[in-house]
Amino acid sequence: MNSATFATHELDSPPWLRVESTLMSTARLIRVAYDARLEALQLNLTQASLIAYVAEFGSTTQTRLADHLGIGRAAIGSVVTQLQERGFVERQPDAADRRVWLVAITGSGEQLTTQIRKVDETLRAELRRDISRAERQTLAAVMSKVEHNARAAITEL
Repeated sequence: MNSATFATHELDSPPWLRVESTLMSTARLIRVAYDARLEALQLNLTQASLIAYVAEFGSTTQTRLADHLGIGRAAIGSVVTQLQERGFVERQPDAADRRVWLVAITGSGEQLTTQIRKVDETLRAELRRDISRAERQTLAAVMSKVEHNARAAITEL
C-alpha cells in the first residue's frame, strides 16, 4: 500500500502521518541536531541547557532545574555532578535552607556559555531558514494551544 491510497484528511491518516507524530519526530530531530552541534563542546543539549539556565538566572535548586528541563530529580543530580566534575557548575549551600543545595555557574561555565549561545544562534537560524516571522508566530500560537491541551490531558488522568 502506498501513501497515495491513504485518506487525505489528517484525522483519518495512520498514526505516522498525524500532526502529533510529526511534532514528536521533529522534536527528536531538533534534539539530535543540538546534540550533534554541541558535541564539539563535549556537551549534550541537557547539559548545555542547564549551564545556560544557571548563567542567565543565577544559582538555583536542582528541583527547579529538573522542572525547567523536564527531567527527573535523580537524573538532574547526575547531570549536575558531571558538570561539577568538569568545573562548569558548583553546588553551594542555601543560606535560607540548610537541607538544600544551590547550583551555581563557575567562571569556566560562564566562558562556555558564550560558545553555547553561538551554537544555539547558528542552529536556530538554520532551523528557521525559509520560515517567515509570521509563520513562526502562527506556529508558536498553535504549539501553545497543543501544550495547554497536553497539560490538561495529563491532569485529567
